[in-house]
Amino acid sequence: MRALLLAVTAFILAAAPARAQDPARMDFVVRADADKSEFMGAVLVAKDGKVLLDRGYGSANLEWKIANDGDTKFRLGSVTKQFTATAILLLAERGKLSLDASVKTYLPDAPASWDKVTVRNLLNHSAGIPNFTGFDDYGKTKALATTPTELIARFRDKPLDFAPGERMDYSNSGYVVLTAIIEKASGQDYGTFVADNIFKPLGMADSGYDSHKTVLARRASGYSPASGGVVNADYLDMTVPQGAGGLYSTTHDLLKWQTAMFGGKMLKPESFTAFTTPYKNNYALGIVVAKADGKTSIEHSGGIDGFNSWLAYDPESKVTVIVLANLNGPAASRLGRSLMTLARGGAVILPSERKAVTLPADALKQYEGTYEISPRFGFTIRADGARLTAQATGQNALDLFAETPDHFFFKVVDAQIDFTRDATGKIDGAVMHQNGRDMKAVRK
Repeated sequence: MRALLLAVTAFILAAAPARAQDPARMDFVVRADADKSEFMGAVLVAKDGKVLLDRGYGSANLEWKIANDGDTKFRLGSVTKQFTATAILLLAERGKLSLDASVKTYLPDAPASWDKVTVRNLLNHSAGIPNFTGFDDYGKTKALATTPTELIARFRDKPLDFAPGERMDYSNSGYVVLTAIIEKASGQDYGTFVADNIFKPLGMADSGYDSHKTVLARRASGYSPASGGVVNADYLDMTVPQGAGGLYSTTHDLLKWQTAMFGGKMLKPESFTAFTTPYKNNYALGIVVAKADGKTSIEHSGGIDGFNSWLAYDPESKVTVIVLANLNGPAASRLGRSLMTLARGGAVILPSERKAVTLPADALKQYEGTYEISPRFGFTIRADGARLTAQATGQNALDLFAETPDHFFFKVVDAQIDFTRDATGKIDGAVMHQNGRDMKAVRK
């Protein structure tokens, strides 16, 4: 993930111009990124069963100039996790396992440190098992073919990061262990079980577990940004991500998935409740239940070499947003949140559409100071005549421009700062808006 204030991310204003919920406006917002070569992929937006936007951008294969569309197959990365969670819930419904049983019930040779780790702990990232994709040697081992047993051996003997259930800390390792449990409980390999019990029943013929060996029609090639432009993404052996990130799909297939899951056709009510009930940090079972401004979005992002994804559903407005990218970067999540806002009737203002106003030099002086977001991170505001700058921890100073008094924006990145005042009118803090997040800062 790029550093804060260096990523190009989208901020969503609460006001709603006339073009909100207009498919042409949605396309315009996506094209703004595509035209800057920051996004390649496919998007789909549907509201209450009606498709509002279904379009591809850029190339599925740059060398052959093959266009992306709704039938292009993209690797999903961590969007895979909700399918893994659903597979576990289906097995629980059939009496093959229990979410609150110890992992050792299904994997008897698990280490003693996992004695109190339950299946549910794995699902909601509260097991404490170290995340293998964060290991120092991951860059060297990701290209090596493996099996669930061999992959688990990479982290099984490491001490837990915390006691099971103590807190939530995202870990791909837990979903690799879930892969092994699915295979043990079902008697099938992970890809076959997911295909037989999810993809085939839902008519998702363009979804599956990815493999380099398979000749797969309409599969996108993955790319990464580089100083000279775009390069082919690093090789990742697809035996590595397993149930943490190994699936591929299309925007058309994922709409079938969303329609079935949130239409009550995939899980029993009690299983669906478990699926969508957050544990900590808004994380439920393979999904995030995000709440902002009184609205709920059931969502998950994904990132894997050459691909990024964002899949979300708003149960109140019945909006589905799907963004699949074959160029690494923050665009998939940024665009996903922007499209969700537009589909809900809100507004998205692009950086090029913001207009700066001039404030007197003495007015700018009042914003000077240090603002702390966390003990390790914050930003310093400095005024120099008619110029105001913000410098985040460990980063270069960037110019801030006033859109209105107390509301400022950056031109080189898509982020904004709102300054807050106490009862006396004195500035006491700020809120930084970036990457779909509102980060409160206290003036020191």
